[in-house]
Amino acid sequence: MPHGRETESRKLLGRLRDALAEEGDGQQRLDKVTKLIATSMQSEVCSIYLFRDPETLELCATEGLNAGAVHQTRMKLGEGLVGRVAKTSKTVNTADAPNERGFRFMPETGEEIYSSFLGIPIQRLGEKLGVLVVQSKASRLFSSDELYALEVVAMVLAEMTELGAFLGEGEALSARHKQPVLLRGTTAQEGTAQGHVWLHEPRVVVTNVIAEDPETETQRLREAVDTLRVSVDKLLAGAAGGDGEQLQVLEAYRMFANSKGWMRRMEEDINNGLSAEAAVEKEQTQARTRMGQVSDAYLRERLHDLDDLSNRLLRILTGQGRETGADLPADPVLVARNIGPGELLEYGRSLRGIVLEEGSVGSHAAIIARALAIPLVVHAENVTREALNGDHIMVDGDQGIVHLRPDDTVAAAFRDKMAMQADAQERYSAIRDKPATTACGTTIELCMNAGLMADLPSLESSGASGVGLFRTELQFLVRNQMPKRSELSALYSRVLDAASNKRVVFRTLDIGSDKVLTYMKPNDEPNPAMGWRAIRVGLDKPGVMRMQLQALLRAAAGRSLTVMFPFVAQYSEYVAAKAEMEKALERERRLGHPMPSKLEIGAMLETPSLAFAPQAFFDEVEFLSIGGNDLKQFFFAADRENERVRRRYDTLSIPFLSFLQGIVARCEASGTPLSFCGEDAGRPIEAACFAAIGLRTLSMRPASIGPVKHLLRRVDLGKLREIIEECHEKGEQNVRAPVAAYLKTVAR
Repeated sequence: MPHGRETESRKLLGRLRDALAEEGDGQQRLDKVTKLIATSMQSEVCSIYLFRDPETLELCATEGLNAGAVHQTRMKLGEGLVGRVAKTSKTVNTADAPNERGFRFMPETGEEIYSSFLGIPIQRLGEKLGVLVVQSKASRLFSSDELYALEVVAMVLAEMTELGAFLGEGEALSARHKQPVLLRGTTAQEGTAQGHVWLHEPRVVVTNVIAEDPETETQRLREAVDTLRVSVDKLLAGAAGGDGEQLQVLEAYRMFANSKGWMRRMEEDINNGLSAEAAVEKEQTQARTRMGQVSDAYLRERLHDLDDLSNRLLRILTGQGRETGADLPADPVLVARNIGPGELLEYGRSLRGIVLEEGSVGSHAAIIARALAIPLVVHAENVTREALNGDHIMVDGDQGIVHLRPDDTVAAAFRDKMAMQADAQERYSAIRDKPATTACGTTIELCMNAGLMADLPSLESSGASGVGLFRTELQFLVRNQMPKRSELSALYSRVLDAASNKRVVFRTLDIGSDKVLTYMKPNDEPNPAMGWRAIRVGLDKPGVMRMQLQALLRAAAGRSLTVMFPFVAQYSEYVAAKAEMEKALERERRLGHPMPSKLEIGAMLETPSLAFAPQAFFDEVEFLSIGGNDLKQFFFAADRENERVRRRYDTLSIPFLSFLQGIVARCEASGTPLSFCGEDAGRPIEAACFAAIGLRTLSMRPASIGPVKHLLRRVDLGKLREIIEECHEKGEQNVRAPVAAYLKTVAR
């Protein structure tokens, strides 16, 4: 590294630190900074543009351009050279700005006399904050030394902006993390909630950006990295012989922690005037910028590893752990990049809502959130950067929208919506103990889905006639090792006790796809949703299946037991699974354990193939449950995790309803009890259509039973069936509009 660059950069940062320490408001500080940079760079112009909103940049300070343009000149993201720098997060260095691609002349600034232009993005950890610009009349390219010095300065400006150093006069200088923010994500669990933000991983705040003593800072960095390496080595030692994927991640951590290039770049930044923390964050910011520009999944994953490692290093340097001393608010809404099922269960039902920056509708967190009936929005981009502990937040899980620090108008409208929902729930409670008997006299059985003991009180409060699906995999997902048979038996026994003789359908272990056990060797599958999962795992690992079946039989202890095998795609799989149950029964008899008073063995129909199984299957299986979520994605070949395609296909399309009618007809012919289980069962319009085509049992989340029952009690299934058949005869593709029009005439 050239000695001159090191000295000049450090001198510039020293002057910058002194300027920022002087008395004055934010605008005065910005003005001093632009003048200082212009003088140090020997340029006629230095300007700072900051984001007024996510799409608009505003000239907030300048040395050299017309002073009257400050807070008047604005441009959209991508507009002009400044907008291009902000949009791409890439430097623009040109000797002939007026002829550069995308140049836009701003007459009020008086910049037409300047030829050279250097624009540097001001950003922090992937968050775009603004653009730093220097210009000169002479036509020249700025040198690599000058460019590097301004990159360091831009990083300092980003930190100072984050810390509120430029608050004060000027519309664009309002405090960060104070303005209302609307975030759009994806619904993973419906419902609405309001409360105050609780960050799962609080932000690391770097307060000492500029340092005078490079040797001391370098030593601090090296000691922190040594500590980091030791901790990674300990993690590796603890994971030895365990999960292969986890080992791969930790090996990647160790590779980065021992990277000479990573260390060299941070030490170079320290030599140029940054503190150890600021040097780490500068590297982290560049990694996050690259992460947003890389499409290759493997490279993105590696950059994510580096980002996580940087967070660990920053916490070592600053001493800022996850425990900040803050108290969990009375109405917490959890905000996180992502979270595991075990961690989420530790929070339990205390949470009002959950907002994740990553995650998916089928993730472990979504499964737990649905079990706990907590509204969940995933893919809420930038929420962890925008939110602070204690911020007021409103979560609309129905629309996949999050209002952070909402203004009074938005808050009032949201509260009105919640009040209307509360009023509706009051009306539903009045019919809780009444049957879901339609206007034409047909009674539909409404059951609830569950997966935790905490769900069981909803069996009584919701008015459900039983548990149509008990997800047994949750007890496997939240542990670090395989649960014991005795533990499972005790749990299943408590479930049956809590159900008070109401029917509980236990679905055997449904893992694979998006539900991966940390203590089982993962499979690198190109399409996990259609791979080694559910019954396929159970038949290939019969020891696990037998252990679970034995636990279920012992839990019944002479009571009635209902067991359902998931993801059965062909008759032979059901035969093989039922044979495992026979083996388990025989073993329990030999051991002298009491047999269930009644044993029902069924299957989930989640693949189109099973609808065309031999008649022998329909004659033999004791009941069938349509797994609507998976069946729909396989029917339409549309991944339910993919927002681009999953909303394109409607449950109430004629092809899908016709397919369901075919299943209903086969089950009626063989006398096989049939139910529908899935998200669509809990949507009133869909539920009414299912009832109209012959489904008599629906299983859904407890909160949906009230609205579904409320509508069913007003519907004439014969009239609804006529509408569906009429649409079919006319060659229409969807029945939603005519069905909704009819339902408006009967709903009150």
